[in-house]
Amino acid sequence: MSRILIVEDEAIIRSALRRLLERHDHTVSEAGAVSEALDLDPQRFDLVISDLRLPGDPGTELIARAAPVPVLIMTSYASMRSAVEALKLGAVDYVAKPFDHDELLETVARVLHQQATQRAEPPDITEPGGQRQTMIGNCPAMQAVYTRIRKTAPADVTVLIQGESGTGKELVARAIHQQSKRAAASLVCVNCAAIPETLIESELFGHEKGAFTGASAARTGLVEAADGGTLFLDEIGELPLDAQARLLRVLQEGEIRKIGSVETRHVDVRLIAATHRDLRALSKTGEFRLDLYYRLNVMQIDLPPLRDREDDILEIADVLLDKACRRHDREGLRLSRAARRVIRDFPWPGNVRELENALERGVILAEGHLIHPDDLGLSPGPRPTPAPRPPEPPSRAAGPTASGGESHGEEEPTPDEEDLSLEDYFQHFVLEHQDQMSETELAQKLGISRKCLWERRQRLGIPRKKGPRRSAG
Repeated sequence: MSRILIVEDEAIIRSALRRLLERHDHTVSEAGAVSEALDLDPQRFDLVISDLRLPGDPGTELIARAAPVPVLIMTSYASMRSAVEALKLGAVDYVAKPFDHDELLETVARVLHQQATQRAEPPDITEPGGQRQTMIGNCPAMQAVYTRIRKTAPADVTVLIQGESGTGKELVARAIHQQSKRAAASLVCVNCAAIPETLIESELFGHEKGAFTGASAARTGLVEAADGGTLFLDEIGELPLDAQARLLRVLQEGEIRKIGSVETRHVDVRLIAATHRDLRALSKTGEFRLDLYYRLNVMQIDLPPLRDREDDILEIADVLLDKACRRHDREGLRLSRAARRVIRDFPWPGNVRELENALERGVILAEGHLIHPDDLGLSPGPRPTPAPRPPEPPSRAAGPTASGGESHGEEEPTPDEEDLSLEDYFQHFVLEHQDQMSETELAQKLGISRKCLWERRQRLGIPRKKGPRRSAG
């Protein structure tokens, strides 16, 4: 049920519009002016429908104040130019008065659908150890992935996940399973590339005692072990042709036959497959069965590579860095500005897995409170000639700290001295001294105002410490 705010100064129109929307299962609130709408906090709603001409501020004033909630503008036929201007200011669409009911409802439904797609919530995932985590990223490509997961999971159809190595295909498979009707049953994960070709059929479908040399006992296959649940086959493009034929029978008939057996068994398994290879191209060369490809590709989810998720890279890096810091008992480490720049611009051929490894190196090698580019062990290519270093900030030579001890940290050489910009210096100084100094003292030492200190904290992502610092022991 969507929440809609109507902003209209004509009470008759407002009431009629409210009744129309409520008949179609929307929850509606009303306001007669922009000021009244702001009192209701327009960001709490899914959609704002506002007249253009209102007493006081015009309806277009709500476009920025309600963001990211979309604003649909109502205007008369005589003011089409104003409607075009409203679109330029960021209105999601406009409807002309007197409006047709069906047209209005269709426009509202379309806008709400677009908004739901764009604001899809990342799914929560429970890891094998019981730890819960949320998929990270809000770029348009990942929003499409979240929407596809949400719609596909309950449908109980076969899913093909495509993406480069290290993009998180197994995470998507877990999310689909845990949001499906089979969530209470088991999820069996198999990496087809990790099992020798001579053993893959036995591993997947099982074998009877004496079926081949070394088969000293009967064995249940992984397909049968997933009965009632979900089977995830990673790197399915590496599956041998004989095993592909057996898997096709599982998908077509729901039956398996162990190696060395004459009996077939019925299984109820949902299959999720993943690959970094082009299965259609492999089918043209005879390396992959085309009929199996069509059976697998009922629903397809394409995972974007990390280099195409520019808006997400630093957010992912911060989450992975926190985990690495906890693992190595080095909480409080931060990426320098130069390191963040390198991470943002690096092509990441190994995707998230490579980023995680680089941050692990950084945590282990970093000295002090900042991780510098050299600590990450990345090679972004030839570096531009460094500009002349700025004069040292006055606080560089600061004497005793507020706690009365000797100042330490700010005079130590950094691992990448020429990359120590003023922003890096600020970050380094604040992290070194915020446990001992108040915000006022920090600002005075840095030669800036408290407001400027707060703004830089926000820009660089340095939270204020709350309460006394916990001891290392």
